[in-house]
Amino acid sequence: MEQTFLPLSREDMEARGWDQVDFVYVIGDAYVDHPSFGHAVISRVLESRGYRVGIISQPDWRNPASIDVFGRPRLGFLVSAGNMDSMVNHYTVSKKRRRTDAYTPGGEMGKRPDYACVVYGNLIRQTYRDIPVILGGIEASLRRLAHYDYWSDRLKRSVLLDSGADIISYGMGERSIVEIAESLDAGISVKDLTYIDGTVVKVRSRDDIFDAEFLPSFEKLNASKKAYAESFYTQYQNTDPCTGRRLAEKYNDHLYVVQNPPAKPLTQTEMDDVYGLPYARTFHPSYEKRGGVPAVSEIKFSLISSRGCFGGCSFCALTFHQGRIVQVRSHESLLKEARAMTEDADFKGYIHDVGGPTANFRHPSCEKQLTRGVCQNRQCLFPKPCPNLDADHSDYVALLKKLRALPGVKKVFIRSGIRFDYLLADKSREFLRELCMYHVSGQLKVAPEHVAAPVLSLMGKPEHQVYESFVHAFDNMNRALGKKQYLVPYLMSSHPGSTLKEAVKLAEYCRDLGYMPEQVQDFYPTPSTLSTCMYYTGLDPRTMKPVYVPRNPHEKAMQRALIQYRNPKLRPLVYEALQKAGRTDLIGYGPKCLIRPENGSGTENGRAETGRGKSGQMRNEKRKKKTIRNVHRKKGSK
Repeated sequence: MEQTFLPLSREDMEARGWDQVDFVYVIGDAYVDHPSFGHAVISRVLESRGYRVGIISQPDWRNPASIDVFGRPRLGFLVSAGNMDSMVNHYTVSKKRRRTDAYTPGGEMGKRPDYACVVYGNLIRQTYRDIPVILGGIEASLRRLAHYDYWSDRLKRSVLLDSGADIISYGMGERSIVEIAESLDAGISVKDLTYIDGTVVKVRSRDDIFDAEFLPSFEKLNASKKAYAESFYTQYQNTDPCTGRRLAEKYNDHLYVVQNPPAKPLTQTEMDDVYGLPYARTFHPSYEKRGGVPAVSEIKFSLISSRGCFGGCSFCALTFHQGRIVQVRSHESLLKEARAMTEDADFKGYIHDVGGPTANFRHPSCEKQLTRGVCQNRQCLFPKPCPNLDADHSDYVALLKKLRALPGVKKVFIRSGIRFDYLLADKSREFLRELCMYHVSGQLKVAPEHVAAPVLSLMGKPEHQVYESFVHAFDNMNRALGKKQYLVPYLMSSHPGSTLKEAVKLAEYCRDLGYMPEQVQDFYPTPSTLSTCMYYTGLDPRTMKPVYVPRNPHEKAMQRALIQYRNPKLRPLVYEALQKAGRTDLIGYGPKCLIRPENGSGTENGRAETGRGKSGQMRNEKRKKKTIRNVHRKKGSK
């Protein structure tokens, strides 16, 4: 049966015989009806419960009429900034405007506003002052309480207040949005929906808040970075549906923002049901003439096998958004979707990915999590794998074997990334063998992120020796299989804790590896991560110990340049960095040196290389010229 899209216009609505929709869903992305897009999941879940949903994609935020496409909805407006925080979507870490938007038809930039949730919420309020407005999606989820905003460099209020919305459905919203819809449909006022798990609400009186832990007031948070660090860590410890407490944040005597405990994770059957809904699995056909939606190419032939991550990386917001409990789909559900892929005219035989936040997580980290929740003060993998960790890849291996055996499938790739420390914790090497034999095509991307112990500790990543052990195991396995395949490490510069000393150590690692990454990711302080809290406060919220934070753009440029020290354009920055770090021993002609000296002077193996008389001068000049010819050879020269 051919799947149809939800209404995108009044004409679409009327063609279905509807005179009114129950919900209008305003989204910052193009309308893509695929389960990789949050708006598609929520709208299809509501449709499956009998609700009529109309989509307004990327409305003109300068014109209030743009949100009046369907007229007044019966129950309310749903609002999402899109699959990314709008500020991350718009700006690089250096706060420069990006040129393209992969979630907009034709990749056109500028079709959604900055701080989209706030702008869309206020746009709706200009026309409908009394209608329920429900925020959802990652932007609202990560900004649900007071948060540091990197782009304005200040603490901001809960997005619930600045948007004029009534309620936030945070995290994975299938459960909460259905409960909200059913309550509104039953005639309950949105102002009385203060009790639903997985939501954030406004409360006018402290007397109406029960069984809550009170966070420092917004006034106190603004006055004290230490108070913010303490508040954030309390939030971080209450992201589990079994142990998470209700939290309240005071703004004044008559205004509190209350975060209810997280919603329960979906069971496997519920996950299967969600991903089995009648998605069209592509972008709306009206975008065809504009070149489609670029983001679709990345996910069209990929399978989402899981949600949640117990990896605990400090710079990642997944703990805040999806939680630490891994939820998975059944083999049957994934095989059904894969078979449908093979029937697509554009399918060339390659499944691009089978994974989730972390590809090789296919079950909760230990048995107790589903009944007693995750540990509040312990991580599953950091600093060492927990003794209770269930490191077992057998289910994932079985799934991959079934997918490879499907008619029409030539290759199944794993691109969403694996946790190498979890792989090593598995006593069996069956998954490593399967990975190298069938699921890598020459290169495997992994994320050690850094090599310096102080930085890795703040990142929540394993010590560098663990990565080296994985490299050794990977190389040995490939040799045993008769394959030549390589690891491509993701590296991050300027993370809290990284001084120039640590940045130089990372550069030395790249030197010894013989690897210069084409792109280096500067740490990006996105909302509601442990690392962002460190960046803003200068404190590790887990220990309250001071943390060095590279903030100056020039220093950050130096740290990034060190990793790419072979790039001749970056030489001045590398030279300056080595000088400031007291590592001039790395300027010279020796095998350990990163760059050549200026004007023929420098060191080689810690010894001044001054030359002797004219012969020495000539020697240095010759070396200098050779280097220049090798690095700066002009077009057409021989």
